[in-house]
Amino acid sequence: MLNSTKLQRRQSEIRQQLAELASNDNPTDDEQRSMNTLDAEYRTNEVRFRAALIAEDTERREAGEELETREGREYADLVSGFEMRQVALYLDEGRQFSGRTGEVVQELRSRGGYRGVPVPWQALEVRAGETVAAGVPDPIQTRPIIDRLFPDTAASRMGAQVIQIDHGEVEWPVVTSAVTAGWADGETANVAGPTAFATTDRALAPDHNLGVQMRITRKALKQSGAALEQAVRRDMNSVMAVAMDRAVFLGTGANGQPLGVITGAATYGITATDVDALATWAAVRAGVVRFMTANAATGPGGIRALIRPELWSLLDDTSDADLARTEWDKLTRNIPVSNIAMTTNGLAAPAGDPLETQALLTTSAGGIAPIFVGAWGAIDMIRDPFTDAQSGGLRITALATMDVTVARPAQLQLLTGLLLEAGA
Repeated sequence: MLNSTKLQRRQSEIRQQLAELASNDNPTDDEQRSMNTLDAEYRTNEVRFRAALIAEDTERREAGEELETREGREYADLVSGFEMRQVALYLDEGRQFSGRTGEVVQELRSRGGYRGVPVPWQALEVRAGETVAAGVPDPIQTRPIIDRLFPDTAASRMGAQVIQIDHGEVEWPVVTSAVTAGWADGETANVAGPTAFATTDRALAPDHNLGVQMRITRKALKQSGAALEQAVRRDMNSVMAVAMDRAVFLGTGANGQPLGVITGAATYGITATDVDALATWAAVRAGVVRFMTANAATGPGGIRALIRPELWSLLDDTSDADLARTEWDKLTRNIPVSNIAMTTNGLAAPAGDPLETQALLTTSAGGIAPIFVGAWGAIDMIRDPFTDAQSGGLRITALATMDVTVARPAQLQLLTGLLLEAGA
């Protein structure tokens, strides 16, 4: 039992005894001495009680942090043994789940309703030893979910953060007021007047469903070992990464898509600057300066850039007057190469005459990610037993509910009108 609880009980007993003694109008000498003793003990226990609360609060905090970390590690260990082939075999022939896969499925089903088999997002990570186009990754369990799932996606490299939501909507109140300080102009003068503290809610709502259909042949089902495991996970990983990446930046906000940060720049309040000149480091530097003057970044090293390969080609081919450095050299000398993401999926293809492209700059201010991606629950894997019944195959549909929002528009800058060729 906690020491504070023991003291509370003792204090209650003392109060009860004092109440009985105080009700006597003519207390004896023994009763008077008892009241003095109990009163002194009560006051001493008050000091001990406050000290016990302080000590126990520190212990609770340390235990809570350790418990949260331990629970996260234990769940990550369970998910690391999740086998996608068990999901396929369960949907195909009804084979029951076993081991860590069964424990994860049972845990996810207890948190929400699924028509099919719930599959955790972490299970889509490509495990070590599986060769993919980007090499052989070795994901670390302590990384954010979007990094574990799709480490090479543009959204991940631009600092987007995935928020796991069990159900309902989630809002973040973001401060929008500009509270200022001012000096008192004289001994009796007042300081700057009060400024209203205002916030704006940034909401994530479960209004957008992403679906993936997979066809698993009978031969693949019979190869129920590593071949099926790798194929299912790799294919789902790649198609969902492409769809998520495109939606985060270029989602139209219509036809079931969330509103992407580039398409919805005006809606989110993101500053868009039309450069309308040949793309150079100077154009990107102007965006960096705007970040710094708005106190959103302390320097170019904390800024991430999303560009098209065509822009890289131009910058790398354009040199200064003495041919000592290219525009790309100037860019990477200020913004680390690791902070630059090239994509053909997250940015629209160059268009116009002359050709022009766009670039997106982001920064994480105060530890707040520039982009939030909401993911509701787990991936719902549903079986279609009829479509491929004649060939003995299995067709499954994976459904995921997601949304995108921007926390603070000051953490993003959109550069448009970056010309890739000189005008006529």
